[in-house]
Amino acid sequence: MNPNSGPRLFDIRYCGERIVYELSLQEALALYGSNCPGGTSTRYLDGSFGIGRFAYELVRGLDCPYMATYVDRHYLVESDTPKTNQNLLCIFEHDAAVPLRRHFSDSQSLYYGGLQKNTLVIRAISTLINYDYIWDFMFHGSGAMEVRVRATGYISSSFFHGQGTNYGNKVGPHTLGTMHLHHIHYKVDLDVAGQLNSLETQDMGYELVKDPWSMQNTIERPYLRRKKLEREDEAAFPLNTPMPRYLSFASPKPNKWGHPRSYRVQITSFAGEHLPTSSSMERSISWGRSPRTCQGCIQPQFAGVSPGGDAAVTQRKEEEPTSTSIYNQNDPWTPTVAFADFIDSETITNKDLVAWISVGFLHVPHAEDVPNTVTVGNGVGFFLRPYNYFDEDPSVDSPDSVYFSGEQDAGACGANPLACLPPAAACVPHLPPFRYGGFLNLSLAPPPGGL
Repeated sequence: MNPNSGPRLFDIRYCGERIVYELSLQEALALYGSNCPGGTSTRYLDGSFGIGRFAYELVRGLDCPYMATYVDRHYLVESDTPKTNQNLLCIFEHDAAVPLRRHFSDSQSLYYGGLQKNTLVIRAISTLINYDYIWDFMFHGSGAMEVRVRATGYISSSFFHGQGTNYGNKVGPHTLGTMHLHHIHYKVDLDVAGQLNSLETQDMGYELVKDPWSMQNTIERPYLRRKKLEREDEAAFPLNTPMPRYLSFASPKPNKWGHPRSYRVQITSFAGEHLPTSSSMERSISWGRSPRTCQGCIQPQFAGVSPGGDAAVTQRKEEEPTSTSIYNQNDPWTPTVAFADFIDSETITNKDLVAWISVGFLHVPHAEDVPNTVTVGNGVGFFLRPYNYFDEDPSVDSPDSVYFSGEQDAGACGANPLACLPPAAACVPHLPPFRYGGFLNLSLAPPPGGL
């Protein structure tokens, strides 16, 4: 837990083989609009204030499941002695109440096979004055990883006057819920079957072909457009422009079927434009856009458009460890680190690569945001999914799988382990006593910035 930038995970492995060297939060931006001076000039770069520093103790049974494992964190910031935020992280297994996979066969042979979706979750929550960000890192039995951030807390507001509804909604007698953008930036250093990877894209096109059994007619046949991107400036995908729907880090090593062992980056976001590139402040948050317009590369030929996710892929460099700086808040006009400078024409073929991923959403506060914004619908993130990395779905090895045929007794424990659950669940676990010490050693002064 970096005091400035927040949670970071290193050396993520599946069955002992590394997939990710670093998966880390870089920055959280909140940019406001209002017809009041304070609201209209608000641009918060929360890394400057301390995303990790202001992650406090989690409440057992509400922030995380009661029986989760809770982990303390020690840090040294603006002090001669270390500080401890107890129970800062929680780790738990989550029953998603949906099958990870299943099939019911009702033709030829009768059988049922499936596996429940249990997910390992690592969670922390940062509170920056009014907004609370819930940071989730989730690990699925299929080998997929999921990163998600949800926003809650209470809204920042302005005094309602004049044409205030051009900048939000009235939520009180004299209160304007001011519109704002949330943009979150992550660093994803993938090592897929080794450090040397390339970037491949796939999307669908149509080709017009003669119908073989009726040559006077034609049919639109879908086909895959495959492309290997060779330079960093090809792999900088601007917001709101066509983007290939499959974007994969590919190893030169093949799987059993001859395809490159790969991991796919799949973004679920509705970020939109962060600032016009003509803005004098934009370079300080240039990680929220494609640093260059891609000339002659793949975007125009694809029909699939990302719903607002932004991604760029660069060579990994020791001198480019982070996409921003804690000083960018203080001087956004001449930023200490400008991510746009990371992108040039360097090769990204068989190199150690890093994906820089932005997610976010537009929040126009409304009456239901009072007293607190709910997490429903206010979450964005991305997946890292195996794509020909394995020879088959690795979750088939799970001992929790269920399979029984029409000839078997579905209530027999040998055929269906779920049939044994009622007797096992009859015992009540011993719950530890509820304690909370999250207000200990907490300064009365609020953090110097927030949302």
